[in-house]
Amino acid sequence: MTTARNIRRSALLSASLLAVFLGGCDTVGDWFGKSADPPLPGQRVSILTRERKVEPDARLADVAVTVPSPTANAAWAQPGGVPDHAMGHLALSGNPVEAWRGDVGAGSSSSRMLLGVPVIADGRVFAMDADAHVSALNERTGGSVWRVDTRPENERGGATGGGVAYADGRLFAATGYAEVLALDPANGSVLWRKRVAGPVRGAPTVAGGRVLVLTLDNQLVALSASDGALQWSHQGILETAGLLGAASPAADGALVVAPYSSGEIFGLRPENGRVSWQESLAAIRRTGALSNLADIRGLPVMDRGIVYAIGHSGRMIAIDQRIGNRVWETEIGGVQTPWLAGDYLYVVTNDQEVVAVTRQAGRVRWVAPLERYSDPKAKSGPIVWAGPVLAGGRLWVAGSNGVLLGLSTANGQIEVTRSLPAAAYLPPVVANNTLYVLCDNGSLVAFR
Repeated sequence: MTTARNIRRSALLSASLLAVFLGGCDTVGDWFGKSADPPLPGQRVSILTRERKVEPDARLADVAVTVPSPTANAAWAQPGGVPDHAMGHLALSGNPVEAWRGDVGAGSSSSRMLLGVPVIADGRVFAMDADAHVSALNERTGGSVWRVDTRPENERGGATGGGVAYADGRLFAATGYAEVLALDPANGSVLWRKRVAGPVRGAPTVAGGRVLVLTLDNQLVALSASDGALQWSHQGILETAGLLGAASPAADGALVVAPYSSGEIFGLRPENGRVSWQESLAAIRRTGALSNLADIRGLPVMDRGIVYAIGHSGRMIAIDQRIGNRVWETEIGGVQTPWLAGDYLYVVTNDQEVVAVTRQAGRVRWVAPLERYSDPKAKSGPIVWAGPVLAGGRLWVAGSNGVLLGLSTANGQIEVTRSLPAAAYLPPVVANNTLYVLCDNGSLVAFR
């Protein structure tokens, strides 16, 4: 298993090698001892780049971007904050400074990776490290409260993935060992442990007394939050290849939205898992091997009867939650969760741009490119950005270059820059007027 850095570097290397073979016959001809034909006249355009560049819609040029007033949230209890992943505008200082640094345990390595964001509830920060240890830290100081090993008894090997969620006075952990556990948040003791169909790469979603987890073989499993009993399961198409990590389901009282690595997205009845509707985020046009991966890694967002979802292969859609009809579609691809607030969705694209999209029609209001390489001239040292989160009037993104940025909601311009102790591949989270970033080395940094 490789780290996110190695995966991205491998992808870039693969694209470079393809470019060698497809970019011109003169190179291949030289290898076989043949004279090269003169190049054809005209401009050469790479067939490996995305066909359509994301550009602002001219019809929105004079439309001001406004955001709702910030609201203080006492907790960030699950991936996406809440089960429907729609948090709005959160309260935070417009210019937060580092308050403390803590340690959640093992960071990413060549064999295992840190994949789950921390959650905050009842005065504590809970997180799973790359070795499947779950930690509790004091929310105000970052001091360690407890740490437990969730690996099965007598298990000596490693497993990548998993994460935690908090609900109804319990902490739930899903692991790469194909298990889901309920823990006592006071001391980390195991309340129940349930084996599921396959390894779990993402954190659980907890709603309506159910713990919802997606397994590596594209099954959505619903367990009873009280005792771990299986309530129902749903099977998506099994994919042989995908991106490392996993999305978490979205849920409200009427629907569970399951995003699979196949690009399928299902609306399911929460009481029995029956299918209400089905959609796909697989690309219509494919321009390279990487675009064949239709993986959905960004969390689906549910709000006002609409489901918003983005896929890696270049499609972002809005779906009527009740009947499954597509409301709009736009050619934007990404692996980060769209952030919904007011009349706009904000999302980081595969090209490391932050884009503001209207929630009603999917039109692009502005595009803000972020730094893509540590060495832009040589195009080496690719940078990955995670987020955004809207808090304190700014959009916050964390980078693999060890930088936290606060962007303007009006146009995406960088307004605040903060240093991190290490690379960050996970989005920030916010609770109680504090922003947290979990870095790839296991360091947790709080800004307030």
